[in-house]
Amino acid sequence: MTRVVLGSASTGRRTVLRQAGIDPLVAVSGVDEDRLIEELGPQAPPDEVVCALARAKAAQVAGELDPGVAADCVVIGCDSMLYLDGRLCGKPGSADAAVRQWHLMRGRSGQLHTGHCLLRLVDGAVTHSEVQSGCTTVHFGNPTDADLSAYVASGEPLGVAGGFTLDGLGGWFIDRIEGHPSNVIGLSLPLLRGMLERIGLSINALWAAGPDADERI
Repeated sequence: MTRVVLGSASTGRRTVLRQAGIDPLVAVSGVDEDRLIEELGPQAPPDEVVCALARAKAAQVAGELDPGVAADCVVIGCDSMLYLDGRLCGKPGSADAAVRQWHLMRGRSGQLHTGHCLLRLVDGAVTHSEVQSGCTTVHFGNPTDADLSAYVASGEPLGVAGGFTLDGLGGWFIDRIEGHPSNVIGLSLPLLRGMLERIGLSINALWAAGPDADERI
């Protein structure tokens, strides 16, 4: 039975998969994202950056799997960043940075890029590798200073790409999107479906392969 391993600590990505019928094993990578971004350089295209990060995360997780899991599984690595004003915006990390980010975003639009890397493992060896990025245009609302302060104080925007969510408190301040919503949350279901089809795996087979709830590795 082919297991699905999500190489991400993102609750949003896990929720997307669980709501779509797949309850993945969760294995968080220790990839140094800042170092990798620095190595790519400031001129690297957004899709190249997020795909490189997704590939690194998937590769590290795949190399550390228990042999029993690595005997038959797919590893999914993802990374998301917002492209605005010619630069990529990751996780703000602090309240001040989140406020500055929102002052730039409100009333405007940006492109949320999500890199996906899918590795197929059989008997511990990678037999297939797929890497692809998705892009969704996000049109931001114009929250009041009071609402923005309360949102930042909630802590939600500090640890998410671009300093906002679509599926949480930040959803109040998103006017509309152009593209698939799951890509904004961090994992594009249409894109992932195509990647799985190309390596010969059906969605319905993976529906039957989920672990017990809250299982982590």
